[in-house]
Amino acid sequence: MGHTPEDLDAARDRLVDQLVERGHVERGATARALRAVPRHEFVPGGSRRRAYEDRPLSIGNGQTISAPHMVAIMTDLLALERGDRVLEIGTGCGYHAAVVSEIVGPGNVYSVEYDAELARESRTRLARLGYDVHVRHGDGFAGWPEHAPYDRAYLTCAPASVPEAVVRQVGSGGRVVAPEGKHVQTLVVLTPTETDIERETHGRVRFVPMRGEADATNG
Repeated sequence: MGHTPEDLDAARDRLVDQLVERGHVERGATARALRAVPRHEFVPGGSRRRAYEDRPLSIGNGQTISAPHMVAIMTDLLALERGDRVLEIGTGCGYHAAVVSEIVGPGNVYSVEYDAELARESRTRLARLGYDVHVRHGDGFAGWPEHAPYDRAYLTCAPASVPEAVVRQVGSGGRVVAPEGKHVQTLVVLTPTETDIERETHGRVRFVPMRGEADATNG
C-alpha cells in the first residue's frame, strides 16, 4: 500500500466499501464517518501501511485500535443522531471517538482513558486533526458524571459486567454498547428505561480487558 495521501484515501474508501458489502455497516452516517476519519493518523508510524486492513493493531501500552468492522458495528448499534451527547470509556488512540464525533458533531464526545500517556497523546492527536473531543485521564468505572446525562455511551474495553455508574449516567431511552465478560466476551446493548434496563446481545467479541477500579477488585 502506498503512503501518499491519495493512496491512503483510496485504501480507506476500499475498506469502507468492503465493510458495507459484508454487512458490517448499515447506517449511512456510519459509513460516511468511516470514510472521513484518517485511520492511518491514529496508528504508530510503522503500522500505517496496514491502517486500512480490517484488523486490530497495537498502539502500545498493551492496548489496541479496534478492527474497523468492530468500530462500524458498535457505531451502528449506538444509533447516533447529530447533537447526541456521548460518553466513551477507553479513548485509546482516539480513533473511535473521532468516528463518533463525525456523526454527533463537535464538543459532544466525552472520553475517559485510564492510561495517562494514551490520554495525553490522544487529546493532542484529536486536536491536531480538528476533532473537538473532551478527553480525561481517569477510571472509566466511574464514568464522567460531571457531564451526565448522556444520550449514548460505549466501551472499547471489556469489563466483567458493564459498570453501573456508566449505565446510570445514560438517560432513560438512551443506549450503552459494550463488550462484556472476563474470559468469554459478548457484545451487549443496554437500554435504560424508567424502571428497568433492557438488554440485547450481539455475538462473541474480543477486546482488551478494562482497567480501573483497582483492576476490577484485583481480578
